Amino acid sequence: MLTFQELLDLVKDNEIKSRKFNQVETKILTILNFKDLFETLLSEISKQFNIPYVWITLVKGSDTSRLLLKAFGSSELLPERVNLATRSQFQGLLGTGTTPTLVNQDIHEYRALIPPTSNWLIRSMSMSPITLDGEVIGCLNQADVSSDRFSPDKDPVLLAQLALKFSLCLSNVTAHEKLRLLAFNDPLTELLNRRAMEHALEQEFRRAIRYNRELSVAFLDLDKFKAVNDRYGHDAGDKVLMDVARALSRYTRESDILCRFAGDEFVLVLPETTLDKAQAMMTRIQDEMAAMPIPINGHTLHQHVSFGIASLRVENTPTYPALLKRADKALYRNKTRLKPVCEVTP
Repeated sequence: MLTFQELLDLVKDNEIKSRKFNQVETKILTILNFKDLFETLLSEISKQFNIPYVWITLVKGSDTSRLLLKAFGSSELLPERVNLATRSQFQGLLGTGTTPTLVNQDIHEYRALIPPTSNWLIRSMSMSPITLDGEVIGCLNQADVSSDRFSPDKDPVLLAQLALKFSLCLSNVTAHEKLRLLAFNDPLTELLNRRAMEHALEQEFRRAIRYNRELSVAFLDLDKFKAVNDRYGHDAGDKVLMDVARALSRYTRESDILCRFAGDEFVLVLPETTLDKAQAMMTRIQDEMAAMPIPINGHTLHQHVSFGIASLRVENTPTYPALLKRADKALYRNKTRLKPVCEVTP
C-alpha cells in the first residue's frame, strides 16, 4: 500500500503529465494540414515529456497512407519519423483495438513498427492506435532508453486520450485536405488542375520577370487519344490518362509544376529552364512515354505524345497567358508537321 506522501507525489505527477498533454493537444487542435499536424505532434511530445524517440507507424497501402506520405514530401523531419507496416504485421502485434500497448521486454518483436533506418536504443515503448473514420490506420509510438518509462504496469489512460485527440484532429485535417484537393487537383489524375496551374504560372512568371530568370512552358497531349476511347471505351481512356500522369510525375523534377490542363492535354511549367534544356527534357519524356507499355483489355498500348514549348527569354511575351498560348501554338505546329502515332499490340 502506498503511503500518503507517495499518493500525494503520484497525484502531483499525474497533474503535471495531464497539463503537458493538454499543452500538446492545444498545439494541434487548430492545425489544418497534414505536414504541420504530424510535425507539431511529434516535436511537442518529445519536447514536453523529454522523450527521445517519437514516431508514427501507418498501415501500408491504404488511401490515407498514400495521401499522408504525399503531403510529407516537403518535410525534413517526417520521412525519418513515419514508418509503414502491413495490416497483417500491425494487427499481429497490436490487434484490432484502440488500447495502447506498453512493452519493456522483447522489443525486437515489434521491429516492424520501428523505422528501419533508425539506430535507436529502446528499452521500453508505447504504441497508441490512431483511427480515421472508425478505422485503425496506424499508431503513435513513444520509446525510451529507460525500461521503466513505458513498463506494462503504467496507466495508459493519458496515452489513449492523446491518441484519441490526435485521431479527431486527423479527421478534421483529412476533410480539409480533401476539399483543398478537390479545389486544386484533377480528380482523375490527382495532378494540379488548370486553375491551380495558372496561379502557379503567374507567380513563376512574375518571379522570372522581376529577377530576369529563365522560364519555359510545355504543352503536351496524347496522339490519337480519341481512338483509344472509341476502341476500348472511356474507362480504358481514363486508365491511359492516369498511367501517363504517373509517368510524367516520375519524369519531371520537384521544382517543375505539372497539371492536367483539359482532356488529354497536360502542361508543365519549368522554372529556371532554358528553351534548349526544356526541349531536351520533353524529347526524353516523349521517347520514354513511347517505350512505356500500358496494358488495356488484354492488349499493350504504346501511347505516343506530342509537345510544344515556349520560353520567356525567347518569346519575350508580356503576360503569362500569352506565354501559355505560344506553347499551345507550338504544340499545334508540331502535331500538324508530324504524323501522330498510337501503337496497339495484342
